[in-house]
Amino acid sequence: MEDFRTIGRRLSNWGRWDSDGVRDERGTTNLLTPERIVAAAGLVTEGKVFDLGIPFGKGGPQPGGGRINPVLLVSESGDDQDFPGAFHYADDYVFMPLQSASQWDGLAHVFYDDQLYNGFPTSAVSAHGARHCSIDKQAKGIVGRGVLIDVAADKGVDWLPAGEVITPDDLDGALARQGTELRPGDIVAVRTGWRRKFLADSDATSFMAGEPGLGLACCDWLHRHEVSAVCSDNWAIEALPGEVDGETLPVHLVLIRDMGMTLGEILDFEELATDCAADGRFAFFLCAPPIKFERAVGSPINPLAIK
Repeated sequence: MEDFRTIGRRLSNWGRWDSDGVRDERGTTNLLTPERIVAAAGLVTEGKVFDLGIPFGKGGPQPGGGRINPVLLVSESGDDQDFPGAFHYADDYVFMPLQSASQWDGLAHVFYDDQLYNGFPTSAVSAHGARHCSIDKQAKGIVGRGVLIDVAADKGVDWLPAGEVITPDDLDGALARQGTELRPGDIVAVRTGWRRKFLADSDATSFMAGEPGLGLACCDWLHRHEVSAVCSDNWAIEALPGEVDGETLPVHLVLIRDMGMTLGEILDFEELATDCAADGRFAFFLCAPPIKFERAVGSPINPLAIK
């Protein structure tokens, strides 16, 4: 298998969107041009809205350790309040890792060989956050033509097994079965069925122990099709255990660090997939802006698909 560094050099987008001496920090979301967004808006013909985000709460997929499920803290319940008239109020806080449920990985999230996307030094990430390539660089949102690629349905299973590597042939085969055309700037949503597995067994440990997902060869495929972002119903986009012994998340390294591609993880495509299969329309308007956390390396999202 070709080394991930070699793949990364071949597919690198470093410098591609630099302008007037300013180094780019957005990566492939630059492919979401005004013309492509206008065209994507034309996909809304029925006003059907699909919520692709999972609930943020104690029943989420995090088993504990490095990340936990969100914790809701009620600071005011209305008790012991004494305002003039009838007024009382409730207030609350949330304590959570920014990547504990449906979320975007920002371009400062992973790196190797002392460099982030576009050659920024890893020293740009410190205890004070990311000075470059942070998630707030995507503040105008990730919005455009979304395309569901239902690999699980194409293979006739509820969910792919952990460790199954999705290949470019798998993606092409699912698109062909669906009769879906992929266009430059599309946001690709890959359904593995892994969310359906979690809904079936509610086992966070099993959900996080491994997963089906994209293989390294899909990096070339995403680059060739000029995909603007990729998201999935698993928690790390790529297959785990991975294809490369001794390397952790090499698909992440190529997509984020070399190509500058923002990754969406732990989404729910179940309702959307059912509707797409029923009406034969696997393309939709997708609106998935991050929350503008300054210097953060990721953000929770509640993405919406609209048809």
